[in-house]
Amino acid sequence: MKNDGKYRLGFPQSVHVCLPEGCRAIKGKGFDTNLQQILDAEILPLAEEFDQKLNDEMVYETRLQTAADNFIAAASKLPRVSGCFPPCGFQILGAVYNCITCLYDSCEFPLDCPVEEIDITENSRSRMWCKVPFDLPNDVEVIWRFAEEVKTQEMDQFKEVTAGVDTLYSIPSTSLHHQGTYQCEIFSGSRSIVRLYYYISVTPQLVAGHTELQEIFDLSLLPGGQLLPAPGASPRSFLLLLPSLLTTCLTFSLLLLFLSLWVLIWMLKSEHNHPAEDSDEEEDLDV
Repeated sequence: MKNDGKYRLGFPQSVHVCLPEGCRAIKGKGFDTNLQQILDAEILPLAEEFDQKLNDEMVYETRLQTAADNFIAAASKLPRVSGCFPPCGFQILGAVYNCITCLYDSCEFPLDCPVEEIDITENSRSRMWCKVPFDLPNDVEVIWRFAEEVKTQEMDQFKEVTAGVDTLYSIPSTSLHHQGTYQCEIFSGSRSIVRLYYYISVTPQLVAGHTELQEIFDLSLLPGGQLLPAPGASPRSFLLLLPSLLTTCLTFSLLLLFLSLWVLIWMLKSEHNHPAEDSDEEEDLDV
C-alpha cells in the first residue's frame, strides 16, 4: 500500500518494514536495478506468501523482520546521491530519504550564508544576485535589506529596501553612502529558505585614480634604470627590442645636442653684431 511516498507492506504491526519510493530515487541513476533485485530477493517472496495467508500471521513476524533488516543493510551499501548544496539554506527538495528511519533527513545547513565581500569604485555599477544552487519552490518571495556602513548578519541592523520576486538588486551609480551589508532573504509562504549577504566596500574615485597612477609610477621605476618589458612578453623578445630602444634614445639625445649647439651659435652671432651697430651710432652722434 502506498502512503505519503512510502510503500508499507501489509505485515503485522509489530514488524516495521518501510520501502520508500524516495529511497529508490535518491540512490541515483544506475542503481534502480540493484534495489529491485534486493527487494525481490528479501521482501517480495515473503510478502506474496503473507498475502496468500498460507500461514498464521505470527509465523511471519520473525521472518519478515529479518528480511526487512537484510534489505535495509544491503540497500544502505549502495552509493547515495545527496541533493544538498552547502553551505547554507533550508533545502527541503534536496533532503535525503533514510531507509532505516523511513524519514527524510534534512540537509541541516544554517539559513545564513557567509558574507560575500565586493569592492566597488565610486560612481560604478553594483549588481547583486539572490540566487542559490539548489531548487526553489514556485511560490517564492524575495526581500532585500540594507545595513548602512557595517559588515554584519544581525537582523536588527537591517532595514527593508524592496520586496517582490526580483532576484537582482542593482545600483547604477554607487556612492559612498551605499557602503554596507545587503541581505537577500527568500521566502516560500511564511517559511524562510535562505539568507544571502553581500558587503559592498566603496572606494572614492579620487583615491582610486591616485592609487592607479601610483602603481603605474612604481612599476616604471625599476632599480638600476632597467626598462620594464611589456606584460606577457618573454625576456628574449625584450632583448630583441633593446637595440631599437637604445638607437631611439641615442638619436633623440643627438638631436637635443645639435639643437643646443645651434642655439649657442645663434646667441654668439647676435652678440658679435651688436657692438658694430653701437659704434655706428656713436659716429653719428660726433658728427
